[in-house]
Amino acid sequence: MSARATGAGVIGSDDLLQVLSTYFQAVYHGDVVALEGIFHPKAMLFGEVKGQPYQKTLAAYLEGVAARNSPAQLGEPFLMRTLFIDVAGPIALAKLNCPMLGFNYVVFLTLVRIDGGWRIVGKTLTHVER
Repeated sequence: MSARATGAGVIGSDDLLQVLSTYFQAVYHGDVVALEGIFHPKAMLFGEVKGQPYQKTLAAYLEGVAARNSPAQLGEPFLMRTLFIDVAGPIALAKLNCPMLGFNYVVFLTLVRIDGGWRIVGKTLTHVER
């Protein structure tokens, strides 16, 4: 995973990288239990994919992940990577590239340090042509 953390030396930055690693592995393998563990229960997901608006609650997102074949099940190579991370105190923004399932997703995760750990509170995404 390549990352440029502008909040270097921030307390809990290793924990933040672990959340991102868990996100990648959980999405790749379709592990809804792991995803549920890193998202805040009230997180929302927004975006646009091929001109279609995308808006889901966390519950709807997890249902979709559970219902689909995962990239791992389909034998897709793992190509997900962190493009950058910006940390300001208890908040962070991570920009990710997640090519999978025929899409080239650019994902922004907003994270907040809550009760000593990082949780994803928002996800925005879009598909961009390679």
